[in-house]
Amino acid sequence: SLNDVAHELASLEDLASRGSWRSILDKVSRARSLNLLSNPHDHLIYLTYNVLALSKLRRFADASTDLDTLDDFNSHYYKYETYPQLYPNRSGSMLPFSLRFIHAQLPIKLGNRQEGLDRFYRLLNFIRQKIKEKESNNLHDSVKIWKRRENFVLNCLIGHHLGDKEFILCLDLIKDMINRDYLDPLLVSKLGYIQMQIGDIEGAKGSFNHVETMLNEGKNDGYSFLSEAQFRNLVNRNKALVYVVGKDYVSAVREYEECIERDHTDVVAINNKALCLMYLRDLSDSIKVLENALERVPTRALNETLVVNLCSMYELAYVNHSEIKRTLNNWIVHVAPDDFDASCIRV
Repeated sequence: SLNDVAHELASLEDLASRGSWRSILDKVSRARSLNLLSNPHDHLIYLTYNVLALSKLRRFADASTDLDTLDDFNSHYYKYETYPQLYPNRSGSMLPFSLRFIHAQLPIKLGNRQEGLDRFYRLLNFIRQKIKEKESNNLHDSVKIWKRRENFVLNCLIGHHLGDKEFILCLDLIKDMINRDYLDPLLVSKLGYIQMQIGDIEGAKGSFNHVETMLNEGKNDGYSFLSEAQFRNLVNRNKALVYVVGKDYVSAVREYEECIERDHTDVVAINNKALCLMYLRDLSDSIKVLENALERVPTRALNETLVVNLCSMYELAYVNHSEIKRTLNNWIVHVAPDDFDASCIRV
């Protein structure tokens, strides 16, 4: 069980899944004050949850200060073999990978973008070294885990470069991954999205067609965690984007509806269907789509992007939109996770 891995880990996991980040801070503080953490790896796991909770609550300076309590990540203090009595026959680092990721992300959140990017590229090199080590030892399951991490970090890097419109860098990163034989439909789709942003519509169509071919041929290497339904929805959403660029919103709505019918929690399809209806000047239906999603799957649909779009539609549709947004705000207060940014409601 999770509790065998670390002290009351199941409870921390449950709180995190519900977005109860303040409760996590309280739990970590209590465990530390009562000396409930007996093993070195317990302290590291609790530190990771504490830093994650602080980051989710946008207390980035506090999270950075907490992280600074650690020595060099490669220090012998964080290796299993330093404590042979506690961890017989175990070797390697006990530092959670998520802690390394947050360490890379924090400078960007604190406004030091270049330091953050440098850390991300160092993390990428670290991951690739691990992949080589695991491959040389024929540890296939470990290789798969580290390749997923490589994919994840590369996607984050692409996102940060996209935010600054560094399209050529993004294309280089994606093509490098594809040249490494990653059969990740999400990655090829992302290539299509970037091609669209730089105006290469035909190139984007080619990338999206390649994703559909991968689906038809059953090619998905498992690094993207896509189920068959998610894979099919990805193909539909890609087709819809091509229709949106061509201003064929009716066809785009049809593709999004197919996604929602297959998976009623596909929030991207729900949000984009509502936007297409708005472009078709059907504000009433576009509002219903988003309101129904919030009512049916609040834990999935309650994100800032969707709420911003809903509030924009209220402002376009109703004279008394301030009152309607206050009602929405009162509902969100009771159901939202601790890290939800209520300023997106614009009351």
